[in-house]
Amino acid sequence: MDYRAALALSLPIGLGIAAFGSAIALGKAVAAAMDATGRQPEAATKILINMATGCAFIEALTIYALVFVFNLVGKL
Repeated sequence: MDYRAALALSLPIGLGIAAFGSAIALGKAVAAAMDATGRQPEAATKILINMATGCAFIEALTIYALVFVFNLVGKL
């Protein structure tokens, strides 16, 4: 098996793992933010800002993985 076949097999699997990890992390972040808002409704604005910032960082990591995969697929 040469490196092209290995890339063709591993890139979609790796991207799927990155997307799955992102989905799990985003779900936990939103669930924790909703729980915190339910406990302290007066702090909802601060909680929302922190949750949105965290979600942006999580999504950025997934987008980096997508760009990396597209870059490597271009070398096939």
